[in-house]
Amino acid sequence: MKSLKKKLADDMLVLRGVNQPTTVIDVKGCPIGGESVMVVAGPCAIENEDLLKETAFKVRGSGAVALRGGAFKPRTSPYSFQGLGEDGLRILARIGEEMNMPVVTEIMDSEDIDLVSRYADILQVGARNMQNFSLLKKLGKIDKPVILKRGLAATIEEWLSAAEYILAGGNGKVILCERGVRTSETWTRNTLDLSAVALVKELSHLPVMVDPSHATGVRSLVTPMARAAVAAGADGIMVEVHPHPERALSDGDQSLTPKGFSQLMKDIDPIARALGRRIY
Repeated sequence: MKSLKKKLADDMLVLRGVNQPTTVIDVKGCPIGGESVMVVAGPCAIENEDLLKETAFKVRGSGAVALRGGAFKPRTSPYSFQGLGEDGLRILARIGEEMNMPVVTEIMDSEDIDLVSRYADILQVGARNMQNFSLLKKLGKIDKPVILKRGLAATIEEWLSAAEYILAGGNGKVILCERGVRTSETWTRNTLDLSAVALVKELSHLPVMVDPSHATGVRSLVTPMARAAVAAGADGIMVEVHPHPERALSDGDQSLTPKGFSQLMKDIDPIARALGRRIY
């Protein structure tokens, strides 16, 4: 442990102390970081109320505990669907309340923190914003859980240092999320670094999630990588699910159908149990 920490300052808040357990973050009665593995599921983007309601109903029925959906979408092309904005946030919050599910959505701009915080239970910092230090500092001042995704080519040190910005501001409710890094491989969208899950759990007391959807970009690979993530010790899984992936406005190729998601839940349950954990 000591040799692994040599690149990081000893007094960093993000580091795990001797015999310190993983921090458990409670989200509306749903803990992450403890015995249970939290599963977050939903479409990449909130397209309309009916679609989100259908998705929420089906993923909830299969065992997902939290609902995800993007209202502000960072897209490579400025001409791609950018999300519904505040209308999307209203839809997400309303359906989350109806389904009794905490909701997760991405925060892209520090000016939107107050707006997004009014609707979301967990704020997600995407890979492109991992080192948006102005945003991270302001997220350190709020009392909301934050999912911090690893950057496209970020090292472990850079990822943990980004989390430190939030912790140093006074917000200890940080959840790290491995979502794959960019490599020379072209068969997948990114390369899922599962060694990072085990390493970061050794270095840090913060809970660690895995996003196998963005990590692979390939629907058929999502479930195998979710199984591997749970086996590696992930505290949570974030999965994109869409009732009609072929018609999705974003990330359809990596979105599971509700049937596929149900099978994923069945697959990861025995793995969690073998490790003395359980799926919600």
